[in-house]
Amino acid sequence: MSQTAVKASGVTDAPDAGRWKALVFIALAQLMVVLDATIVNIALPSAQQDLGISDGNRQWVVTAYALAFGGLLLFGGRIADLWGRKRTFVVGLAGFAAASALGGAATNEAMMFGSRALQGVFGALLAPAALSLLAVMFTDAKERAKAFGIYGAIAGGGGAVGLILGGFLTEYLNWRWTFFVNIPFAVVAAAGAYLVIREPKGGRNRSPLDVPGVILSTLGLVALVYGFTRAESEGWSDAVTVGMFVGSAVLLLAFVIVESKVKAPLLPLRVITERNRGGIYLSLGLAIIAMFGLFLFLTYYLQIVKGYTPVNTGFAFLPMIAGMITGSTQIGTRLMTRVAPRLLMGPGFLVAAVGMLLLTQLEVDTSYAAVLLPGMLLLGLGMGTAFMPAMSMATQGVEPRDSGVASAMVNTSQQVGGAIGTALLNTIAASATTSYIADHIGGAATRSQQQLVQLEGQVQGYTSAIWFAVGILVVAAVIALTFVNAGRPGGTAVTGSGAGETAEDELPVPVVAH
Repeated sequence: MSQTAVKASGVTDAPDAGRWKALVFIALAQLMVVLDATIVNIALPSAQQDLGISDGNRQWVVTAYALAFGGLLLFGGRIADLWGRKRTFVVGLAGFAAASALGGAATNEAMMFGSRALQGVFGALLAPAALSLLAVMFTDAKERAKAFGIYGAIAGGGGAVGLILGGFLTEYLNWRWTFFVNIPFAVVAAAGAYLVIREPKGGRNRSPLDVPGVILSTLGLVALVYGFTRAESEGWSDAVTVGMFVGSAVLLLAFVIVESKVKAPLLPLRVITERNRGGIYLSLGLAIIAMFGLFLFLTYYLQIVKGYTPVNTGFAFLPMIAGMITGSTQIGTRLMTRVAPRLLMGPGFLVAAVGMLLLTQLEVDTSYAAVLLPGMLLLGLGMGTAFMPAMSMATQGVEPRDSGVASAMVNTSQQVGGAIGTALLNTIAASATTSYIADHIGGAATRSQQQLVQLEGQVQGYTSAIWFAVGILVVAAVIALTFVNAGRPGGTAVTGSGAGETAEDELPVPVVAH
């Protein structure tokens, strides 16, 4: 490769000597963000009681975070490209730690909601910076596969780990520790990142900030996430819910028009119109819809129907974590450089769908070993295998100056997918439960029979929603198999993400073919 090509691309031939140490701190930060999503849910009932938060307002503990995080992700990705990923990463960690301290010390609901919104703001800086650091530091195909295998396992399995940790902290200490636990994670990750990470030079995007794009994308994504969150509690026909969806569509359409016309767009359309990346964002978002809904239903099923404690519930999810780690680090990483990504993603989503299919057989007295254990193992194995190439491919072929926003799109598809999954599948479950109880409660003469019908109704709701999740995973598999047409990394000629592709193509970086 010519020296000119090296300078033009901003990436040197020599890999960063500290890249594996850096991966430890990047993975630690990612684990903290993913843990936080589930750990707070476990603590919510205790926090609500202590702070006197009403039932109507308690959703804002989750919603305040989701709105800030989902709405500001693209902006956070662009800031990472502008400031530099290392600086953005460290600032995001410091801010997340401070917001967590505020949440742990909350004395009323206003402090709690404010701290959660602040966590979302700094999470939106942190998450894209972490993923884009991996994208620019690991350029060798085999090393990239290993690095993204570890990252994918944490991204997929961290939520379930949060259930265990949240259960322990809430049961044996205090709900406040579900916030305070973030502080040591953040301090260690920030100190390590500051000392170890050496970001490749020349990869910044110093173009002026696209202010109209920032405003339109933030408002559009906030309206979309809030629309789905509100639909869960107020119904799909609620006037405000419908207004949010309409407003979101108008704002996001205006965003696309603006991005196609401005000189330095917040989200260069070349990042999402490339068919491989577009297919990955879409299939990943759909898979998250299915998975978030399942986490919710299985948590309720194990605690309410089966009577598990929060700690036991967390341990019940361990087979899923084991499956994800195996699928990501053993299957995905080993095969990533040997087969085309779609041949991992498509079958991975289908194996996860088979696991989901097993879970549609849930009943009140279902055996954990006979149904839940194999179902969760298959689900984890399939998701881990699919997530690993998806995470890696989503940032391949992107110029260094675009890596922040490309990484932000991965997080955006996950965040929006999570909001949709929770609202959509919860609505389906609630409707099926209501219908079942209405049809069967008449035949229940005694108190115990009525309670049994109530439990059966809940399980009927869960399984009805899981059937939809199976279908969603099959659609994700079809999209991955048809849209993602890149060859195996290192084995296919590739193109970059836009201007300057000549220099990018000369790099020994496994990137995507049109």
